[in-house]
Amino acid sequence: MGIGDKRIASILLAFCRTHTLSAGELAERLEVSERTVRNDIKQLNEDLSGCAAIKSAQGRYTLYIYDNEAFHDARVRLAESDERFNSPRNRMDYIFGRLMRAEAPLLTDDLAYEMSIGRSTFTADLKKLRAEIEPCQLSILGKTSKGLVLEGSESDLRHYVLESAYDALYRDYPLDPEIMELVDRTFARSPFEKSGAFQRYLTVMLDRFLTGHPLANLPQAFYSLTARREFLVIDELLEAVGRFLHVEFPPEEKLFVLLPIVGMRTPADAENMKAIELDQAMAPLADKIFQAVRLELNISLERPEFIDEFLYHLMFMINRLRFHVRLKSDVLAELREKYPLAWQMAGVAARVIRSEYGVEVTEDERSYLASYFGVFLEESAKRRKPFRAAVVCGTGRVTARLVEAQLKRVLDSSVELTLLAVEKATPELLSEFGLIFTTVQLPCKTDQPVIFIHEIFNERDLRHKIEKAKYWDQVDVPVLDNNWFVMVGLLDESRFFRFENGESYEDAIERMADEMVLQEQVDGDFPARLREREKLGSMALGQTAAIPHTVQKAGDRLVLAVGTFASPARYRDSDVRVIFLMGLPEQVTSEDSLLIRVYEEIIRVTKDEALMEKVVNAEDFQALLHALYRQA
Repeated sequence: MGIGDKRIASILLAFCRTHTLSAGELAERLEVSERTVRNDIKQLNEDLSGCAAIKSAQGRYTLYIYDNEAFHDARVRLAESDERFNSPRNRMDYIFGRLMRAEAPLLTDDLAYEMSIGRSTFTADLKKLRAEIEPCQLSILGKTSKGLVLEGSESDLRHYVLESAYDALYRDYPLDPEIMELVDRTFARSPFEKSGAFQRYLTVMLDRFLTGHPLANLPQAFYSLTARREFLVIDELLEAVGRFLHVEFPPEEKLFVLLPIVGMRTPADAENMKAIELDQAMAPLADKIFQAVRLELNISLERPEFIDEFLYHLMFMINRLRFHVRLKSDVLAELREKYPLAWQMAGVAARVIRSEYGVEVTEDERSYLASYFGVFLEESAKRRKPFRAAVVCGTGRVTARLVEAQLKRVLDSSVELTLLAVEKATPELLSEFGLIFTTVQLPCKTDQPVIFIHEIFNERDLRHKIEKAKYWDQVDVPVLDNNWFVMVGLLDESRFFRFENGESYEDAIERMADEMVLQEQVDGDFPARLREREKLGSMALGQTAAIPHTVQKAGDRLVLAVGTFASPARYRDSDVRVIFLMGLPEQVTSEDSLLIRVYEEIIRVTKDEALMEKVVNAEDFQALLHALYRQA
């Protein structure tokens, strides 16, 4: 639809609202000349031929309709390309905006006419809109013989607009340049950052307040914000804006505009961040989160380097949740996929926050928490010293180089390999390495773990030997991820269980734990501690897997057992098909990459439907290994 066509459609819409108009009124409304109006009406009459006509009499134009059905069809044709109404989303926004600003009930037919749509389309759009606004405690009621009205509190209405309809309603209505100058000037003197969210809140507040829709009787928690330094900044700003507009803003409107400040993102500038008063309750909250992570996952966070920034993030996040300030994450899906353990840690944090503050952490907010835990895990990995391994060969250097090349296809690039001739392999020299690969019998004894290999070896066999060494010798040698799971090195046939139909989840973990005691893999009190840990909360991982775990005191190694069910076993709200039972070492440092890696692998397995199916269907240990060997 070209500009002229859009103008013709606008003329017809104007006549549908008021059947009689003068050329001057139309020209002023459309910002064109009266001559252009007359030409457009001539064209319009051609488009309406047979169903309606616009006739001129005594300086005024009047619309006459001869065939209502055909006229309606013509209107739809003329307006069908109008971008305002070319989708349900646009029409829903239009309906909401009209109802939001209406001083009296609006007739269904009038709204449908304005958008040039039929009654059935309007009804469908209205149904969708009602469903969308219902969670925000808003409703659209139809009053008999009167029309539609929007009902709900002013606060809920504003929050819906900010979350779902702002662009549609306010995109074309920027703030007055003089008001923006006042905003810039005020923020330049404060440690707080002027955000896009703040400008949106200010725009909505000014529109609603100045059109006679003020806020009133906010929850008491809001008024406590008047004691904060941030409120003084907003108070100063709105006093200045009020003088400019010749109005006085009540405390409620100031508190509304304050919300994106108390719920802002953590400032990127450290100086600005520390200039903001920190809620003293955040440090104890962080400690409770770290304790819960340690209890549930046995990962010690201690006092991470990002602790100061994390405390500020907690404060701003809780404010956002308490006062319904929405912060959208653009990386939620990617972060959940790339950092599965960090996502689990964030879930633990979310439960602590819910318990302490009675607020539900949204998926978006959980992703920001996961970002901090992801940073922690990455930094922990960086702090680990480069792993050094020796390669001892009894033949020439060319053969040694061949062995080295093969090892590099298995080991991570961070592993430092040193080639040693067998005659130079002394106990003193070997003690400098974390792992020794050798093709010959060593000429001396060593306390370091040793893996025997051939000059030409099977990479899969070597991976298995390395994973065994990780478990039995506590060797933390980084291995390339190529088609391998670290957990394979922790498993053997005695710790694989297959449960037939009818066995309960509770009976299954009791059987697994008792067998691990008999094998002396865990201490005798392990089953009792496991039962106590179950009382603290669900250890389900998704809907099909569970990861029961507690400390084991028979040694300082991570112990893993796997059990599969022939048919799902009910566990709380989940139908469990696989159990990953872990006995955790008592002392786990922040740099214990083995535990972190196993957690991540288990999460990865449970999220891969195809792999989960292979694991679930594993009727024996060899079938389980086959599934884990084959997957990347």
